[in-house]
Amino acid sequence: MLSRRSDTPSSDFVGAAVTAIAQLIREQDLRPGDRLPAEAVLSKDLQVSRTVIREALRSLAALRLVELGAGRRPTVAELNDDAFGLMIEHGVVIDQIDIQQIYDARRTIEARTSALAALRRTEAEAKAIIAHAEAMAADFHLPEKVIEHDIAFHLSIARASRNPVFALILGAFQNVTRQTWPIGWRSRANDGDRQAMNALHHEIGQAILAGDPGAATAAMNQHFDVSLKALVTAGLI
Repeated sequence: MLSRRSDTPSSDFVGAAVTAIAQLIREQDLRPGDRLPAEAVLSKDLQVSRTVIREALRSLAALRLVELGAGRRPTVAELNDDAFGLMIEHGVVIDQIDIQQIYDARRTIEARTSALAALRRTEAEAKAIIAHAEAMAADFHLPEKVIEHDIAFHLSIARASRNPVFALILGAFQNVTRQTWPIGWRSRANDGDRQAMNALHHEIGQAILAGDPGAATAAMNQHFDVSLKALVTAGLI
């Protein structure tokens, strides 16, 4: 319950309603797909107007905590990386985060995800990771396809690590990666260097398939060393 009835969707009341609804989700142990109480019920229980409740639900939807749909009650949303990704991109644009810091974070996380994937992946996941690496080589002369295979490769490893936090964080970096990746690709001296980069992905995948966390980590670290060097050459770092 909020402190008093409000018919005006001020930021204070909306913020308090956001907190209260998020707490309700936890207290009622709601799971993705479960319905929240109707607007009228939330309005009565929290003693704020339905306008405030609507604004609070829109805020929660923007954070990807709830799903809104015309003519139906809001539901608890599956977590995804949209909100965090927007924050990362915004941080880069306003110069609070730089590309080197992102790559430092990625290297730290991906050294761990590659090791965990080697220990926890299913056979199908390992083969899918290698398939992404092989697709990078097959589409070598189509950089716009190589980048998508590359992103899918890294996200597949994160998911195979069985740590959804890592998958969310790495997923949030993908739009920044789409902006920096072509620069790094072009900055490599020749096709031989580009093919060597692709071969490193295959090496990482093979280490994961072999269940060798040490080899997977070493190959991933080497991959980031080479990628950072390419970005330095391009003047992006």
